Amino acid sequence: MRTLDDLGDLQGKRVLVRVDFNVPLEDGAVADDTRIRAALPTIAELRRRGARIVLVSHLGRPKDREAELSLRPAANRLAELTGADVTLAPAVVGDDVRAFADNLGPGHILVLENVRYEPGETKNDPELSRALASLADVYVNDAFGAAHRAHASTEGVARLVSDHAAGRLLEREVTSLTEMLQDPARPLLALLGGAKVSDKIAVIERFLDVADTILIGGAMCFPFFAAQGHTVGESLCIAEDVELARKVLGSASGSGSRARLELPRDLVTADRLAADAEARVADGVDVPQGMMGLDIGPATSRGYAEAVAAAGTVFWNGPMGAFEVEPFAAGTRAVAEAVASASGTTVVGGGDSAAALVRFGLADKVTHLSTGGGAALELIEGKTLPGVEALS
Repeated sequence: MRTLDDLGDLQGKRVLVRVDFNVPLEDGAVADDTRIRAALPTIAELRRRGARIVLVSHLGRPKDREAELSLRPAANRLAELTGADVTLAPAVVGDDVRAFADNLGPGHILVLENVRYEPGETKNDPELSRALASLADVYVNDAFGAAHRAHASTEGVARLVSDHAAGRLLEREVTSLTEMLQDPARPLLALLGGAKVSDKIAVIERFLDVADTILIGGAMCFPFFAAQGHTVGESLCIAEDVELARKVLGSASGSGSRARLELPRDLVTADRLAADAEARVADGVDVPQGMMGLDIGPATSRGYAEAVAAAGTVFWNGPMGAFEVEPFAAGTRAVAEAVASASGTTVVGGGDSAAALVRFGLADKVTHLSTGGGAALELIEGKTLPGVEALS
């Protein structure tokens, strides 16, 4: 994978940069600028090197050209953060956009409109790829969160612009995750939560081979409990996941597995997921009929925190419960605090785990906080990321 170090003189060159400005908006402004800030090192380096910068990103899943999904708020926030001359283009491609790109000065930034306004983006349309490539002397992909998609702005254009490279964010993401798998400080602990086993089955199987311990939390634990014969009440648990969990339990107990797999030893339950629900700590892991498990219990929280503290490397992806609702946030908070204070290398795999760290004010306390949950998981699974492969 080529990086910015492999690019030559950039003075006066137009550099098309795929960034991930898919940020939450509130009242027409950016509500969380984490992803914009993550792109700043690459943007700052390109500006120092005299590049004329054209940024391309998606935002949401527009069906047409909805004004509420314009990148204007992101462009405004970028201008505030950089102090640069930042212009929002009137569209993604076309003669007007080309005129803006041609008139850019060194260090100036043009932000293209939401690339998913163009239906050809997600179809990796060759015509859109060529139109984007015509705006660039150099192409840089710094959007790890979109690198697992073979889209026009992530894969198609990279094939057409011969002078291409990974930005600093994408480079750091790939390096951090690859080193964690190939040469981790031991013991390597994988802390996996979330809702469905089917979403994480390939990741669990990979960690059975490379990790020393796997700790399971969140709603994902209930198919494992059901496979063991426990009652799960009204907890999230589908038949497909129970069969997958049974397969994982069999693999974990076999001689071919390196990792030890652990499940919660107690749970927090309630009759409904609501802020005013009465949360109860269950005695064990059997959930009565009419109740649902919504968080790991205090004994599990303490045990998981101790395991995190003793690990040489920690990978965390997925909350331990419904942390968005306060009665069920304690388990995720305990794990987040343990990961943030751990002395070993800590890698957090984006998505809800990243949101939890931000909520608890701990986002800057980990070694690496991934900006791409889906891309991080696919890389761990061993899949090829089209946006990365195109940079080789």
